[in-house]
Parts: sequence; C-alpha cells; structure tokens
Amino acid sequence: MSLWIKICANTSLADAQLAAEAGADAVGFVFAPSPRRVTPELTAQIVSELPAALEKIGVFVDAGFEEIAAAVEAAGLTGVQLHFDAPAALAARLRERFGPKLRILGVVHFDARAGKRVAAIARDEHIDALLLDSRTAAAVGGTGVAFDWDAARGLILDADGPMKFIAAGGLTPGNVAEAIATLRPWGVDVVSGVEAAPGRKDPAKVRAFIERARAAEPARSTGKLGS
Repeated sequence: MSLWIKICANTSLADAQLAAEAGADAVGFVFAPSPRRVTPELTAQIVSELPAALEKIGVFVDAGFEEIAAAVEAAGLTGVQLHFDAPAALAARLRERFGPKLRILGVVHFDARAGKRVAAIARDEHIDALLLDSRTAAAVGGTGVAFDWDAARGLILDADGPMKFIAAGGLTPGNVAEAIATLRPWGVDVVSGVEAAPGRKDPAKVRAFIERARAAEPARSTGKLGS
C-alpha cells in the first residue's frame, strides 16, 4: 500500500486545493484553540470545493461526542483526529453514529509514558490508525519539534495488535525521508513544516514534502503497526 500523506491545519480553500493538487491523500482542519483554528462553517465551504476522493479530517482537542459529531455533519468531514487522551467510549460512540466510513485517528504524544497509551489504542477496534506526535509546554500539535524516532520505533514494534501508524511532529521536506526510513510508518502528517506562517501554507514546501515522502516509500517495510 502506498504511503498515506496528510497536510494538516488548512485555513483556506487555496491551501487545501494546493495539497490535493500536489498529491496528498488527506487534508486536516483544526477545531481547537490555535492560530490555525477554523469553524465548521468555513470548513464546509472549503470541503464543498475539494475532490471527493480527498479525505477531510477534523482535529479535536478535549472535545465531547456532541461537538465532534456536529462538526462532522456540518463540515462534511470524512474523518476525525482525537488529539487528546480520549476515552475509549468516545471512539465507540463515533463509530456507532457514523459507521465504518468515518476514519478515526487516535493520537499519542511521545514521551516516557507513551507505551500504555499506544497499547490501548492498538487494541481498540474502533480506531483506524495511531498518530504519534510531539508536544511542548505550549502546544499539543503543530509544534515543529521532532521526537526520538529510534526510541519510538521500538515502542511501535512492541505494541500488541495490528494498527496503522502515522508519523507526525517536526516533519519537514528536509527530514521526512529520514523519518520514513527510521519509523517505516503507514502514513505521515505535517503542519508547521510546510507553512510560510501559522495557518498559511508555503506552496514550494508542500510540494517538496509530498515529493520527498513519495520518493522515500521504497525505504518502508511492513512493520506490525506500519503495515
């Protein structure tokens, strides 16, 4: 299977279209406090102009079921990214409401305690993929900071159960090939590494990121989570 690439935190139709035209599989929209935050109404306007095959993923932090479900329906999202330690019941309720057509991504912020969270998500039948990200004291995403890829690779291989794994956190056109070779993920996700400013994409960086990620695909192998 080819590498899945998401260009996240889009705030305009032009940026989302740029990602689609450059060959991304998915675009993301942030519905949480952030310089990149968008409303369901604005997202709906953008989504209506995008290719049907392009995945549209909403990113949520500390959000409840009703808020997420309302955004999915209003904005026309095809997936959700639970960018916090969401209770298992939340993914189960979303699956019950929207069925298998909704892609549900669980998120783990890599640190010394990440193993238990990775294991829990890997066992959750309602979550389609695990996104491993970095965090700082000021932000839970879009940090521009990479985590320890070698340590994370060991954590991924030790997880129980099959799970698609997405690498995020500090990726750029300059390091995405190395990240893919080290982590061998199912997918990659980028925010600040392809921006001209928070919330505004740099076209050259978006194209370079996708080109270099695609070129690095032969370096992948099918690990337990990355398959």
